[in-house]
Amino acid sequence: MTLHPQAKAFLDYLKSLGGVPIHTLSPEKNRKGMGYLIKKATLPQQPVAAVQERVIPVQDGEIKLRLYTPGGEGPFPLLVYFHGGGWVMGDLETFDAPLRALTNAAQTIVVSVDYRLAPEYKFPTAVNDCYAATKWVAENASALNGDGARIAVGGESAGGNLAAVVALMARDLGFPSLSCQVLIYPVTDLSRKYLSQSKFDGYFISREDMLYFEKHYLRAEEDRQNVYASPLLAKDFAGLPPALVVTAGYDPLHDEGEAYARRLREAGVAVNYYCYEDMIHGFFGFAGMMDRGKELIALIAAYLRQRSQEGVDMDSIGP
Repeated sequence: MTLHPQAKAFLDYLKSLGGVPIHTLSPEKNRKGMGYLIKKATLPQQPVAAVQERVIPVQDGEIKLRLYTPGGEGPFPLLVYFHGGGWVMGDLETFDAPLRALTNAAQTIVVSVDYRLAPEYKFPTAVNDCYAATKWVAENASALNGDGARIAVGGESAGGNLAAVVALMARDLGFPSLSCQVLIYPVTDLSRKYLSQSKFDGYFISREDMLYFEKHYLRAEEDRQNVYASPLLAKDFAGLPPALVVTAGYDPLHDEGEAYARRLREAGVAVNYYCYEDMIHGFFGFAGMMDRGKELIALIAAYLRQRSQEGVDMDSIGP
């Protein structure tokens, strides 16, 4: 399938800005650049019934959470969400607009996690922060007007990696019980190179960009073999929660996301897998310029409603 015209227009827009590659800039400059690009390309901000922020304790510090609550009567399902940005970029503002839209469409409390970033905080800090946030949500679900029996985790790119890892940790540690995991073009394997990384090199992100993120995130080369950095390397996938796995056709991360969905299925985990064949990495966050991003929000909302036993027909919504 050919590249979607809106994806091509987005890439042409990036070229018109005259920017320099991510891997040549400092983390601070990349954080500013990501913030600027998101403001230009994200959705208009939707109102939700309530937005509040909490500060929670984590190992050796504290982090912020932003909670979006839909209208209506609870208790609501909950989605603990981890933003992308290569573990180096992103914050509570980065995906504010799509998470507001998702809150309304899914009728779910969305908890956005401001985990600590690399290189200031290297692996496994982000992992521990995200697990601590998920544990806190489970322990406080009723006080949030949420349903502790319907807690999902999700994220895109590096955030998808963190969501997959938190699902592994929750299973391994026996708490909390998760209803599902939503993995949007996730990073799943830092231990090897995949064909899609060369085939689609430079479609928004490059192999050099990924190596830049990995260098900042990991403490040492042996971390690549740690299943909490590379969840695809886990020996046992049994007992993991059902998963929605989404990939993009023109994405260097395509192959490892598809491989993760396959490994989950082989272990007997219920998987809904969708590939947006004509899309590039990042289109969820750039839904203001690419309609497929809006379609993806609708798909995720339908999946979350289905997992909440509302009988949504996923086949009528997927790409």
